[in-house]
Amino acid sequence: MALKAKVLYDFLSENPGEISITQNEVVTVFSEEELEGWLEGENSKGETGLFPASYVMIIKDQVISSPNKNGYSSPKTQPPSHTTSIPNYEKVHGPAGGSNSLHTSLGSDDDWDDDWDDSSPASDALQGLGSSPPLYPVTTVLPGRRSSQQQQAKSSGLVGKNLNRFSTFVKSGGEAFLLGEASAFVKDGDKICVVVGKYGPEWQEDPYPFTCTIDDPTRQTKFKGMKSYMSYGLTPTHTNTQVNRRYKHFDWLYGRLVERFPVISVPHLPEKQATGRFEEDFLSKRRKGLMWWMNHMTSHPVLAHCNVFQHFLTCSPDEKAWKMGKRKAEKDDLVGANFFLTISPPAVPLDLQEVENKIDNFKMFTKKLDENIVVMNATINEFARKQTTGFQKEYHKVGQSFKLLSQAFELDQQIFSLGLNRAIAYTGEAYEKIGDYFAEQPHQDLDHISDLLDLYRGHLANFPDILHVQKGALTKVKECPKQEGGLQERCNIISCATMAEIQHFHRTRVRDFRSQMQHHLRQQISFFQKITAKLENALQKYDDDNGDPGL
Repeated sequence: MALKAKVLYDFLSENPGEISITQNEVVTVFSEEELEGWLEGENSKGETGLFPASYVMIIKDQVISSPNKNGYSSPKTQPPSHTTSIPNYEKVHGPAGGSNSLHTSLGSDDDWDDDWDDSSPASDALQGLGSSPPLYPVTTVLPGRRSSQQQQAKSSGLVGKNLNRFSTFVKSGGEAFLLGEASAFVKDGDKICVVVGKYGPEWQEDPYPFTCTIDDPTRQTKFKGMKSYMSYGLTPTHTNTQVNRRYKHFDWLYGRLVERFPVISVPHLPEKQATGRFEEDFLSKRRKGLMWWMNHMTSHPVLAHCNVFQHFLTCSPDEKAWKMGKRKAEKDDLVGANFFLTISPPAVPLDLQEVENKIDNFKMFTKKLDENIVVMNATINEFARKQTTGFQKEYHKVGQSFKLLSQAFELDQQIFSLGLNRAIAYTGEAYEKIGDYFAEQPHQDLDHISDLLDLYRGHLANFPDILHVQKGALTKVKECPKQEGGLQERCNIISCATMAEIQHFHRTRVRDFRSQMQHHLRQQISFFQKITAKLENALQKYDDDNGDPGL
């Protein structure tokens, strides 16, 4: 039986077998049974085909007949029930920001397949919350499962709870941990060590560092060729075994990492795009962005070796093994308040006043850096635009004017001026080629700097929430002058983790910007050397045979 459905979001068909639908349009659905997230139906234009199930809301009006006192049946109309699936978390809850933001994909970009969108306890739990679940089945673990003894011990009211449940300090589980409400079994392999380095607390050095390459994406199809997507080949050096992943898989991993590590800056993924997803320029830019992302992941002592990231990098294509690892990650107990139980701090506690001063200085630093990155990004993007359009155009104009001069000289028909004419014509060609050099150059240097700035803007957007967790812990300690119940020790753990992450950020920043500026200057030197060589060749033409050795 055909059903009616209201369209929630615009969908533009890109492949044979799909149909376009428009927001608020009423379409006909031939069957409620989904085919890997797709429904078959007819739009208002009379076109039939597939469209994303998550883009529509099926409307069911059930009419039940019941006999009245005269023996006749009268209809009882039940309230319409709605089956709604929202493809984009941000469209429901607003844009997310900071370290707890979830990057979700548009349905037309990264639709889920069976090996990722399987029914799991995590997703079932969310379905029962009474609201539409986000695109990814996220396991919600309430921070701190308290035993009755713990509840009684902490009911004395020495330290009050934050009534703002939307506070990052509360959402991250920092407050629950500080109040001693975290409870989970931490295995040795899950412990995260903070050590005292030359410049203060830092994550323990990675004893088994590795890197990971990302190959150019290849186009794959499903639904017998009706649906296309891009697949990236990932090869980590510690296994040398390639695994294939789609962008949505990166997106899923990002969501898990953000939930798992509340005081670690998980690098943001490159932006999504609903149209032009198969264009060469977009794919090239996305791959470069993913490489930057992967480099930051593999160089982080904690993120690089966490279970979910290793599962992402090394899991074989066996569907059962993948699903088991996926469900395990989604049911991870060491999230929220329990995450802080995994932190093993140095033996000597930090001076909390000194920590507060350093946090305040870092906060000012990040604010200024963010402002300057915006200015720099705008400046180099404008300069790149001028190189690719204005500079190329102007050099071509100069080159054409030299060629016109040469053509005018050719009208004199003097044999001894042939060499000069050719030299001037070559000069014109040299200027046109230099114009092309200018147009091509931003891809070699300025674009790389812009990509790096975008990545660091993502990190800077994460730190306000990270710092808020630590600030909240310090505030609670100040509210409790007696320092009972291990409050200061737990605050020290949060402070150690925060300071270690700040230290890692600084080290990575110095490494990245030194490397990128060196690359930029080398490219600039090579660029101007090419221009110099082209001009020297043009100059040499005037010393060649001019037709009259006596001249």
